[in-house]
Amino acid sequence: MNTETKTQWMLLYPLWLRAWHWTNALLFIILLTCGFSLHFADSGWTLVGFATARTWHNLAGLALTVGYLVFVLRNWTSGNIRHYKPDWRGWSSRLLRQAHYYGVEIFQGAAHPFPVRREQKFNPLQQLTYVCVVYLGLPTLIVTGLLLLMPELAPEAILGMAGLWLIAVVHYLAGVGLTVFLIMHIYLATVGKTLTSDLKKMVTGWEEVTLADPR
Repeated sequence: MNTETKTQWMLLYPLWLRAWHWTNALLFIILLTCGFSLHFADSGWTLVGFATARTWHNLAGLALTVGYLVFVLRNWTSGNIRHYKPDWRGWSSRLLRQAHYYGVEIFQGAAHPFPVRREQKFNPLQQLTYVCVVYLGLPTLIVTGLLLLMPELAPEAILGMAGLWLIAVVHYLAGVGLTVFLIMHIYLATVGKTLTSDLKKMVTGWEEVTLADPR
């Protein structure tokens, strides 16, 4: 069967989602910068003074929390949450197929195995990553951060260990994990159709999707 290739512009990223995306990124960078300075305050390896870092870390954390709650609510009411729900039929094989594309085929100029559709804009690996980040990593960072901000609410002991100490460790690990995600996210944003095409779609909201029209 012959196919004729055509493209269609789709508004896949509405304004509220783009606003949250960029605001969340800015707040996380502030948290990362200030958190690094707080963590290494005694070593001299600081980017911001301790008092300034503490203030901005707390403010950015509270803003991130509010933004996250708005995102979860809007994601649900708008129906955008459907993009995070995987199709479990053949999911593992599709996940491996996508990983092979990122690891090998992308450097050979191969076509993307799971092109963006209006019904599903995330590939299987994106779905897995975003679910882990949005519904596991961020809530962990937020809850542990709030407990560190309000230590009187933290349990004295967890699993036989000092409660605040364990909470601080989990908060640190969540921050490291999300930092790794941010680095990979920025890298993968440069491997679209052009160096800046994926960046532009998160600015304008529109993406040109290639469709195969059976003839």
